Amino acid sequence: MSAHARVVIVVQARTGSTRLPGKVLLPILGRPVLLRQLERIAAAREFDELVVATTTLAEDDPIAELCQREGLACFRGHPTDLLDRHYQAGLAFRADAVVKIPSDCPLIDPAVIDRVLSFWRQNAERYDYVSNLHPPSYPDGNDVEVIPMPILELAWRLATKPYEREHTTPFIWDQPERFRIGNVTWETGWDYSRSHRWTLDYPEDYAFVRAVYEALYPYKPLFSLWDILKLLEERPELAQLNARYAGVNWYRHHLGELRTITPEDTRIPQEEQPTSETPR
Repeated sequence: MSAHARVVIVVQARTGSTRLPGKVLLPILGRPVLLRQLERIAAAREFDELVVATTTLAEDDPIAELCQREGLACFRGHPTDLLDRHYQAGLAFRADAVVKIPSDCPLIDPAVIDRVLSFWRQNAERYDYVSNLHPPSYPDGNDVEVIPMPILELAWRLATKPYEREHTTPFIWDQPERFRIGNVTWETGWDYSRSHRWTLDYPEDYAFVRAVYEALYPYKPLFSLWDILKLLEERPELAQLNARYAGVNWYRHHLGELRTITPEDTRIPQEEQPTSETPR
């Protein structure tokens, strides 16, 4: 694939989160979380178009209306089949490659996005899929996955397991013998992926993200990953706001099915731990 390929970033967003309903529309300094994240993504340089991909459900009309008011590209697709939604959005916006960035990453660093995309552009002929997640090393919430459309189409046609459809890319990265998997690791050599949780899934995460924005945004709207780390050095109590969920991710529900994921790659939160009253 040419280094001049048309790259479309797709941010999937919905209001139906069970753990934190309407999380993408929660306010941070007077603006919805989704707009704060899109502001950060838009500061990256190595892409051609940014698209919000929401669902066709009426409950997600507010997301579509927000995009219309703000002049943002919006695509509406399948409510639960994220693989289909990403593929159809890629077709609609004439993508040569789709970049998957979930809407639960409101602290994502645009420099990280550019680093992953630059690596992919320089190595597009060598890899079928590039991310910074297999294995992860950046603080959790800096998720970037690049999928060329022919590979996304193949997954779209062949993936049959529910989690492969729901999470878009497992059909690809969980078959390293079939697909050429490229990974971008944090240049520091550190692994903060399980110790630093900057993603948004629980009320405690929202408290953390909001605190970071309130501390940094008024002085430097496009604060960096390094600015956050410096803040946490100065105010370590902030990291405790959501520390109980550090290392928690969706893998925990599919450890018996995912071949490239081990129990060490995830953590089960306390409220999901079996008790004497819970069937095992």
